[in-house]
Amino acid sequence: MIRSLSFVAALLVSLVLTACRTPLRSPLEGHGPVRAMWVTRFDYRTKDDVLRIVEDCANAGTNTILFQVRGNATASYKSNVEPWGEQFGFKDPGFDPLAVALEAAHARGIALHAWINVIPAWWGTTPPSDPRQVWNAKPEWSWYDQKGGRQKFSEKFYVSLNPCLPEVRAYLTEVVRDLAMHYAVDGIHMDYIRFPNEPPATPKGSGADYPRDKRTVALFRAATGKDPDKDKAAWTTWRAEQVTQVVRDVRAVLKRTRQRCALSAAVGVIPEKALNEHFQDVRTWCAEGLVDVVYPMNYANDVATWQERAQVWTKVAGDVRVVMGIRAGGRDLAAHRTMMTSAQRNHGGWSLFAYALIFESRSDELDPPTEEVKFERSQLRKGLVPILRELAGKTGAAKSGG
Repeated sequence: MIRSLSFVAALLVSLVLTACRTPLRSPLEGHGPVRAMWVTRFDYRTKDDVLRIVEDCANAGTNTILFQVRGNATASYKSNVEPWGEQFGFKDPGFDPLAVALEAAHARGIALHAWINVIPAWWGTTPPSDPRQVWNAKPEWSWYDQKGGRQKFSEKFYVSLNPCLPEVRAYLTEVVRDLAMHYAVDGIHMDYIRFPNEPPATPKGSGADYPRDKRTVALFRAATGKDPDKDKAAWTTWRAEQVTQVVRDVRAVLKRTRQRCALSAAVGVIPEKALNEHFQDVRTWCAEGLVDVVYPMNYANDVATWQERAQVWTKVAGDVRVVMGIRAGGRDLAAHRTMMTSAQRNHGGWSLFAYALIFESRSDELDPPTEEVKFERSQLRKGLVPILRELAGKTGAAKSGG
């Protein structure tokens, strides 16, 4: 009898601990429309920042937070693979932003998805100062052009990793495995799951084509028997397949590591343009069921263009859920309401980009807004938050936010 009671007690403890580690049941699993807010890594520096962000999102009626924890191969959590972010001086800031955000979000019934930029390696005009950062540690994983030149830095865009290399794909998959293994996130949200090759990453008129290092070209020739200069269509298709393979690998590791963790992707709003220019083959991802949801970045300001682009996704996504993107600002409040109402009615919900365009944020310290911009944002916040609360079915006055 004593042994039986001990077993039952141990089982109950195990169930409780398992429940604590289990992600919140996400809206992505079919319970109502997603109302998501994008929160960048620049929006927080301290624990109090994170708590305020979650409180603001809850007060605004969102039920999902896309919380950026990886921007350019650095982490805003305790990673076993990559160093802490440059915003923390590549050092442990004394708190775990992702752990704090998870606890706060789940306490309010909000799903939290770890937002990661997948392909970028670094942003800035100079190399990262930490020798452990992948741009320094693995120079052979960068983009190189036909002349052997390494991709140049830019103050406006990322330099990137080469997803055509199997070891790079393995590295990226390990980043996700480590993250999902140690944090009860409700989802992994992949951004920049494409070639970030628009200018100035690939300057117009330069003729640069990435990646064209000898090993990548050899892999292409071995797979297709073709030359990238003589069959550019095959070269495009093959590079898109390498990005798709990253998605396949991430999907597989999540199934092994955290099965209830949703996998989503931010995608170009015009699928053909995203495929031909950035090698993002979202139609294949949806057809193969590689992602649970797609977030088209539908950032048009006028309602007619926004709706026209949104309609395309009914056929593109098939059975995959669509959460339609909306950029805050740039239009009147009635237009915001129309877009969000349409997204809730015709799709799987909406995602609002971004927190810092509505609320006060640490990002203002990096790029201080003018007084005019501050005023515009305060007016947007005053008008938009009540609409967000209304769409969430919340009643009563909103708490004052930052």
